[in-house]
Amino acid sequence: MRLAFPQTVIKSVNSTRFHGSGYTSLAIIYTVFSASNILTPSIVAVLGARLSMVISGLVYRTLSKFITQIHDFAEEFTTTPLYLQESKHVIWTAQGTCLTTNSDENTIGRNSGIFWALLQFSLLFGNLYIYFAWKGETHISDHNRRTVYIALTAISGVGSVLFFLIKQPVSEVSSIEQDKSDDESDIILGPQEQRSQAIGAIRSAICIFFTKDMLLLCITIAYTGIELTFFSGVYGTCLGATNRFGNEAKSLVGLSGIFIGVGEILGGATFGLLNKFLSKYLGIGRNPVVLLGLLCHVIAFYLIFLNVPGDSPIVSDEGTDRVSYLIPSKIIAMVCSFLLGLGDSCFNTQLLSIVGYMYSEESAPAFAVFKFVQSISAAIAFGYSNYLLLKWQLLILGMTGFFGTISFILVEWKAEIHSRGFSYDRI
Repeated sequence: MRLAFPQTVIKSVNSTRFHGSGYTSLAIIYTVFSASNILTPSIVAVLGARLSMVISGLVYRTLSKFITQIHDFAEEFTTTPLYLQESKHVIWTAQGTCLTTNSDENTIGRNSGIFWALLQFSLLFGNLYIYFAWKGETHISDHNRRTVYIALTAISGVGSVLFFLIKQPVSEVSSIEQDKSDDESDIILGPQEQRSQAIGAIRSAICIFFTKDMLLLCITIAYTGIELTFFSGVYGTCLGATNRFGNEAKSLVGLSGIFIGVGEILGGATFGLLNKFLSKYLGIGRNPVVLLGLLCHVIAFYLIFLNVPGDSPIVSDEGTDRVSYLIPSKIIAMVCSFLLGLGDSCFNTQLLSIVGYMYSEESAPAFAVFKFVQSISAAIAFGYSNYLLLKWQLLILGMTGFFGTISFILVEWKAEIHSRGFSYDRI
C-alpha cells in the first residue's frame, strides 16, 4: 500500500515539539538511498535476490513503525531514513535482479510491464482509503495519521514474508547446486570467495556507470527521479493546499493517488501483457512507448500550470486562495493525475526492460546504478521543492523530460543495431 502525500501529512502534525518538512525528510531519504548503492550490489551478490528481499523487507517494516510516533520523536524523524533507506534500496535492487534472471531477451519487456503493473497496485488501496477517510477534513488528525501508517507497517510485514514464495532465479539454483558439489576445502574458502564477490559487485557497478550507454540512460533515469518527486510528493500537496477545492481538498490527495495508480497499472499491463503483440505485429518497440510517455507528461504539465495555483507547493497548512489561469477544476486535476501515472509507467517499464536486456549478466550492479541516479535526482528535486514556485518546477520537468527522451532513443537505436547483428550481452 503506497501513498502520495508526505508533505501534506507533515504539515498537519499537531505538535509543539515538531516542526518539519515532508520535502526535507524525503530529500534526506533519497540522498541516503543514493549513497546506499555502495553496499547494495555486495549485499545482493552475497545473500542472493530472494533472501535479500526477505531480510530487507523485515528491517524496513520494523523501522517504519517509527512513523506512527512522529509527534514524540521530532529529532529522529529526519535521522530514521538513514537506516530505513538502505533496506529499501536492497529490496529494489534484489527485485531487479530477480526480474532479470527469470527473463530472457524475448520476455524481459513483458515481465517488466507485469512487474510494474503489480507494483503500482499499491497506489490504489491506500489512496482509496485516504479519499473516503479524509473526505471533508481540513486538518489531518493524529488518529488518522497513525491509522494509515499502522496499516502500512502491517501490510509491509506480510509482504516481506511473502518474498519467500518467489521463484528462485535459475542462476542462484545452479550456484547452490555447484556449492553442494564442492569438497570440504572449498567450503572453508567460502567467506573469502564471498568477500571477493562483494568487492567485484562494487567494481562492476562503477564500471557500468561509466559506460557510454549508461551515461546516456542516466539522463532518462534522472528524469524519472524528478518526476517521481513531483507526482509522489509535490502534486498531491498542491491539490491539498488549494482552498478553491473546498472541504474536499485533502481528500483529493488520495483521489489523485488513485488516478495516478490507474495510469501506472494501465501502462504497465498494456506494455507488459501486449508487449509481444505490439512489437511483432505493430512494430512498436521501446522508443514509441517513451515518446508516448513524454507526450502524456507534457500535456499534464501544461494543464497543471493552468489549473493549480503557482504558490501551492510552498504554502503553509492554511493553503492558498490564489487562482492560476483557470478556476481550479477537480476533473482537470484528476486527468492530470492519470496522465502523470501513465507517462511514468511508459518511462519506467522501458528503462527496466533495456537495463535488464543490456546488463543481463550483471543485473544487480546495473540496477544499483539505476537507483543511484534516480534517487540522487529525486533528493535534489525534493530539496528545491521547498522553495520553487510551481511554474519553475514544471519547467525543470519539461526540459529534463525532453533531453531524457532523446538520450533514451539514442541508446535504443544502438541496441536495435547490435541485436540484429549478434547477441547483445552488453554494449
